[in-house]
Amino acid sequence: MNRSERPAHLGPAYASQFADPSVVKAYAYRPPYPAEVFAILLGLVSDRQRIVLDLGCGRGEIARGIVPDVDRVDAVDPSAAMIAAGRTLPGGDHPRLRWICARGEDAPFDAPYALAAAGNSLHWMEWAQLFPRLAAALSPGAYLAVVGVGSGPNPWDGQLRALIGKFSTNREFKPYDLIAELEARGLFAREGRRDVGPAPYERPVHEYIESIHSQNGFSRDRMEPSAATAFDEQVHALVEPFAERGILHLTSVGEVTWGRPSDAGQA
Repeated sequence: MNRSERPAHLGPAYASQFADPSVVKAYAYRPPYPAEVFAILLGLVSDRQRIVLDLGCGRGEIARGIVPDVDRVDAVDPSAAMIAAGRTLPGGDHPRLRWICARGEDAPFDAPYALAAAGNSLHWMEWAQLFPRLAAALSPGAYLAVVGVGSGPNPWDGQLRALIGKFSTNREFKPYDLIAELEARGLFAREGRRDVGPAPYERPVHEYIESIHSQNGFSRDRMEPSAATAFDEQVHALVEPFAERGILHLTSVGEVTWGRPSDAGQA
């Protein structure tokens, strides 16, 4: 792979699954964002005019979480189904929240932005197209914040990774470090990082299993029904011994990394 190429497992064929009805439905069971994420993001907002860009917003977890404390949030996502779901959730109809159904690479930005944020989404975008646009759209000194949130650590994680490797429809997946990929291309200059969590939450076993079907490679619309059933049964057998009366006690953890996007990288 040369520096202009993204990892193959992040290609558009895999990104498109986030418009699948089953994935949109399963998003409700993903780990919730710790409250700390929103506090960090609000602390990074520059300028007196507090206008924020939420890239790959999905159902607007970030946008809905911070919009009461800023002047406006432009929430951008290419999935009309994700945006429709977000509109129905608490804060989804806030008057200062503007939903935009488009790719970040060509969405109609209303710059300048005092912060751009991307939660579990930036890896799906065409970086060479996006980062020059971000560099131009941000106010002087404004940050791009990359947010990652997930579940764990859990005692079954190693065995679950093995099952994911066996059943995922994304046969091209390879481990990668998003920030390192961006820095290697000269597209991002990291300035800070903070871990978030652990924040406790609970899920019934069946909802925890369904949350995995919101992830890359596990859209029910793309898995063979027999494979989805086998996966669900094996995950259930794996995690059920850790449940109390059918409820798993989990934590959400992650990180917020911020820095400056560049338009001078190896495109």
